[in-house]
Amino acid sequence: MDAEAISEGQTKRYWFVQGMRGIWSIPAIMLMLSFVGFAAFTAEGGIPVEQVMFMTGVVWALPAKVILVGSMLSGANLATTFIAVTLSSVRMMPMVAALVPEIRNSKTPTWLMLLLSHFVAITAWVFAMERAHRVPRTGRLAFFAGFGITLTSANILLVGIAYFMVTQFPPLVGACLFFLTPIYFLTSIWVSARHQVIYWSLGIGLVLGVVFHEVAPEFDILFAGLVGGTLAWAGERHWRLKRAAGVVR
Repeated sequence: MDAEAISEGQTKRYWFVQGMRGIWSIPAIMLMLSFVGFAAFTAEGGIPVEQVMFMTGVVWALPAKVILVGSMLSGANLATTFIAVTLSSVRMMPMVAALVPEIRNSKTPTWLMLLLSHFVAITAWVFAMERAHRVPRTGRLAFFAGFGITLTSANILLVGIAYFMVTQFPPLVGACLFFLTPIYFLTSIWVSARHQVIYWSLGIGLVLGVVFHEVAPEFDILFAGLVGGTLAWAGERHWRLKRAAGVVR
């Protein structure tokens, strides 16, 4: 092995460790507190702890897991649950598309990018997009891998431990911890948004969520996201076209 290969290997190990240290960042800590609330939610619903730990690692994205558990507890059929969770996870596609050019290099194998794409969720995406440009190109993938793998592993262990502790919490504490989940989700999306349509989608979706909860409680999240996102896209597109026409005149 030549000196250049050794140096590159050392660089990757260094940046992997630096990524691991991101577990102590505010976004990671907020996410872990949200997972404590998720553990309380699943314990209250009677979901076995081994299933909770499994879905934490396999599904990973917290909103998708909340939708999955909520659908299970509400008695929604399998097809509805599958569609709702899938549509919730589709939002990761543009995140992956935006992140890949930032962290890959000419030597990065496709299989490795596919593997690490599993760890792309709001927290990891925001963390990487904010910090990756400070890392040398050869160390960016290792940096993201260190953060994503460590964060996922830590939360798998956390829910396994918290699951048996949350039953001892006062009901108000458990409710507040669980409430961190939607707050964290909404604030992370809002802060990381780069386009006006995302703000519109969040606002319209929140309003329609209340409406559809009364009209069709088994499909409220699905309908709020689908209808709210479509209305936001159409409205924002109309506004851009109208603005462009005004500029041309």
